[in-house]
Amino acid sequence: MTSTLRTPDEQALQRRRAHRTAWAVGIVAVMVYAGFILSGVIGR
Repeated sequence: MTSTLRTPDEQALQRRRAHRTAWAVGIVAVMVYAGFILSGVIGR
């Protein structure tokens, strides 16, 4: 990871990208969790 100083615009852009990535990972995790729950319910 680089430790160079960034402009406020670059920091805001990086923050937005990180926020979007976190949401995407969270949505995938919830989908996997729901899939396991549904497979247990349907598999009975």
